[in-house]
Amino acid sequence: MDRFKVEVVAQTPNPQQTIYAAMHQDYAEGFVWHERDRWPDETECGDIVIKHLLKGGRGHYGPLEHPQIVLNCGWFPHSTMQQIRTHRVGVSFDVQSFRYTGSRIIDVAAGRQAVEEVFYLRPLGLYSDRQGKRYEYTKAQRQEDLEWCLTACRRYQERIQQGFSEEHARGLIPFDVRQHWVLSANVRSLMHLLDLRWKTDAQLEAQKLCEHIWPHFKGWVPAIANWYEENRLKKARLAP
Repeated sequence: MDRFKVEVVAQTPNPQQTIYAAMHQDYAEGFVWHERDRWPDETECGDIVIKHLLKGGRGHYGPLEHPQIVLNCGWFPHSTMQQIRTHRVGVSFDVQSFRYTGSRIIDVAAGRQAVEEVFYLRPLGLYSDRQGKRYEYTKAQRQEDLEWCLTACRRYQERIQQGFSEEHARGLIPFDVRQHWVLSANVRSLMHLLDLRWKTDAQLEAQKLCEHIWPHFKGWVPAIANWYEENRLKKARLAP
């Protein structure tokens, strides 16, 4: 959907083996690092983690907090960033600041960038509000909103030219300006985020963010992702 993008910046190698080592140290007499040559391989460790930590609703999530993944999320609306940052248990963010990145607003006013490269508007179609009332977002309405964004960019440009600070002028731009951010999470906290923001009643753009995160999560911890898909995905269970 749209221009949304999520890419991996960095991730803990052998994450399922890392979880296994943490779990094993909980009950091992010795120093588990000394046994590393005898640890099961990554795939087998994934199976062990499922069997001893997750299967049957055991919910022993502590060892899952050790592996980390760092993601670069791009072109999402400001509102999505706010929704995601609400649930920051075990998740860290560095978010693009409009105190320092206002040049693209001026580029829109000057015709050097398209409005929709810098601002997000929902696609045309049928929607409903929180009370279930349905409405249609029409082509004509969307065009009006694009023109409103352009007008706001021109006002922003005018205020900057008048000597306003960026943090003052940014108050004039539409709320859903696009933002990029870097997000880091451990396996447990990322599942927590998916539980809360990939539910069917979550806001559309937050669901799309989770859709973009999911292939990276599945490629990184495949056994855990398969267990999650079968047992928790979109089931609106209480987040661990």
